[in-house]
Amino acid sequence: MGCRPEAVGKIIIAYSLPEGTVKHDRSSEIFQRARRLIPGGVNSPVRAFRAVGMEPIVIGRGAGAHVWDADGNQYIDYLGSWGPLLLGHCHPEVIDAVRAALDRGTSFGAPTEQEVDLAQLIREAFPSMEKVRLVNSGTEATMSAIRVARGFTGRTIVVKFEGCYHGHVDALLVKAGSGVATLSLPDTAGIPEDVTRHTIALPFNDTDALRDAFQRRGGEAACAIVEPVVGNMGCVPPAPGFLEELRRLTQQAAAVLIFDEVMTGFRLDYGGVQRLTGIVPDMTTLGKVIGGGLPVGAYGGRADIMAQVAPEGPVYQAGTLSGNPLAVAAGIAMLKVLGRDPGLYTRLDRLTEQLAGRLLEEAGRAGVPVTLNRRGSMFTVFFTPRPVTDYASAKTSDTAAFGAFFRAMLEAGVYLPPSQFEAAFVSTAHTDADVEATVRASRGAFEAVAHK
Repeated sequence: MGCRPEAVGKIIIAYSLPEGTVKHDRSSEIFQRARRLIPGGVNSPVRAFRAVGMEPIVIGRGAGAHVWDADGNQYIDYLGSWGPLLLGHCHPEVIDAVRAALDRGTSFGAPTEQEVDLAQLIREAFPSMEKVRLVNSGTEATMSAIRVARGFTGRTIVVKFEGCYHGHVDALLVKAGSGVATLSLPDTAGIPEDVTRHTIALPFNDTDALRDAFQRRGGEAACAIVEPVVGNMGCVPPAPGFLEELRRLTQQAAAVLIFDEVMTGFRLDYGGVQRLTGIVPDMTTLGKVIGGGLPVGAYGGRADIMAQVAPEGPVYQAGTLSGNPLAVAAGIAMLKVLGRDPGLYTRLDRLTEQLAGRLLEEAGRAGVPVTLNRRGSMFTVFFTPRPVTDYASAKTSDTAAFGAFFRAMLEAGVYLPPSQFEAAFVSTAHTDADVEATVRASRGAFEAVAHK
């Protein structure tokens, strides 16, 4: 993801370089040129590295679990294009599929058989998505799902949760007001208050606040949208019973429940969080994971809700590049690899569990208070001693300490998300050797934090 508004050859890796020895001259040169041409020098804010107190590195290429920057420095990559690269960079089956599609043409703006094949694979993995519409991004998917929910219910109110990011949709870029069920104000310039007055923002994992909001305004709610495992305030799993209560209350209010599985869909399980929990939403949104990392998204749900979508129904949504042949080909290849290996997610979970445990040991050895949240192959090291269960507790993190940790890890050849409030990701391309190298790098990084 990496979008939240802020607040191949032989592999040889230098894992333990002293701080300050890695040169980023070429990256700096490119970034300075970018600043003259692109706002902030980047095409998505978190890429600017402001949250970690340095200029960004410019990526030149990737292979497997590694990336190289413009200066030729090599890193173990735990960013994975913000989550979708479960198979690592340049997986041969995905690359071959894109090459074959390229020979057939880059874009048609017309139906293709392959987009039907991808929709079929999605529905088989997510039975709740009885009908699917392909779009171009996760933002477009969530924006469209909310529009359809409003059209289906004839209501306007959207319930969301603090710290859950659903793309730069006007109605969702908000922060909570003074009361539990207070309507929210825009969290960015350029959005009229009238747009967000129909949005209620609640604390994630707060069942009491959830009940209170639905008691007051449930009859006006078109939908509730949630990241069932949050990745955009860092990795924050749901508390026991929270999603179950959300499902009960939305059903009681005849409101549409939308699971935003842009990050978690196919990442945590082939059928997403809804398969892991057995909680069935009315609608689901998916992101670039279904395109093997290429720009694509999808939304879908119950057939009666999706019957509202034009040309079948009155809710308009369109896109020339929706179902783009290159992204669709990559997605089919990726989902076929994921679907044919039943042990893949177990191996990912074990490797990530091993990494998380070792990182906690190193933090404890250095005397640095941290909380590590993990669910499957997603994890975040929060630089706070208290449990992180919502956005308020996530914000108790020492962001300066995280910045020092990030910089030290980068110097040692490990590339983490450049923000305390983002999740890191492990791929099938990561190995035990990568974990060992990461742990060794963290030893010095935690020591650097302890002595800063």
